[in-house]
Amino acid sequence: MSIHSDALLTINALNSQLTKQLERRLSLHGLSFTELQVMQQLARAPQMSLRRIDLAEQTGLSASGVTRLLLPMEKLHLVEREANPRDARVSLVRLSAAGQQRLAEAEATFHQSADELLGTLPESDIVALTGLCQRLLERK
Repeated sequence: MSIHSDALLTINALNSQLTKQLERRLSLHGLSFTELQVMQQLARAPQMSLRRIDLAEQTGLSASGVTRLLLPMEKLHLVEREANPRDARVSLVRLSAAGQQRLAEAEATFHQSADELLGTLPESDIVALTGLCQRLLERK
């Protein structure tokens, strides 16, 4: 195996392990890690709403994946479908008041989990790791 293959396998194993641990902790709020990420993107957007296609691009999901993810979130009133005033063919997804509350609670758990999962590493290592990951992401 090459050093590149080893690196990719290690990154994937780390991602899987961290995601499992985060999923377990976020389940206390009835959310998956992906749902949390979607809600965070909506919370950061102007008027807390985005087109589904923009949400897909920002989260790395397919458009159909976003649609499947949002259906149960709509039923739980975490997000709302909103008509686009400029284009009737395009619907927007908006974070609801209930979604904002659930997000605040889940983010507290997420931040605590991040501190616990990465807190044993020196800050300089975390900064270096984050920088390397960002460089890889920029190479899309």
